[in-house]
Amino acid sequence: MKRKLILASASPRRRELMGYFPIPIEVVVPEVDESVTLGLGPAPFARLLAERKALAVVKRKSDKDPVLAADTIVIVDDEILGKPYDAEDAARMLKLLSGRTHQVITGVAILWKGKEVLFAVSTDVSFKELTPKEIADYIATGEPMDKAGAYAIQGTGGFMVTEITGSASNVIGLPVAETIAALQNLGFLEGLAPTGS
Repeated sequence: MKRKLILASASPRRRELMGYFPIPIEVVVPEVDESVTLGLGPAPFARLLAERKALAVVKRKSDKDPVLAADTIVIVDDEILGKPYDAEDAARMLKLLSGRTHQVITGVAILWKGKEVLFAVSTDVSFKELTPKEIADYIATGEPMDKAGAYAIQGTGGFMVTEITGSASNVIGLPVAETIAALQNLGFLEGLAPTGS
């Protein structure tokens, strides 16, 4: 039977990013507690959430096939911005990000055959100055409501972004280059040339 990748994520964006590669994918949505764990920095926190998601799915599916999970957070003023609770919270986040550079960190976890790979990738994203009307109009689209930091770079929210330093796919929800390299290093993805070959 051909091997497949178990994607432990409800994100259609992560499914789309991995869909560009010749890998059969099964999506299994994890059920985990995503609350902030006190005392952890942003990158360790993102890795921990990704690990929790992967472990939750491995318990249901075993690790016969690689399980890939990821969690993306937005950081500004040392505050972790998750998904907004409501429109007011989304407006607060967008005001914080307006005219400034913030960090998008995605933690990635891959579990397979008793091995565990954990890493996090950070990207700097700069926003233009946003007017109150732009913020209100963007929130009215509904797009911010299920996105970390209350925006989606690949959607309407792209109008706010003036500069990206680092991985663009990381901002969408999965650092593709690093994820593919990790799968190659584990011996998965024979169809793609391993890094450095």
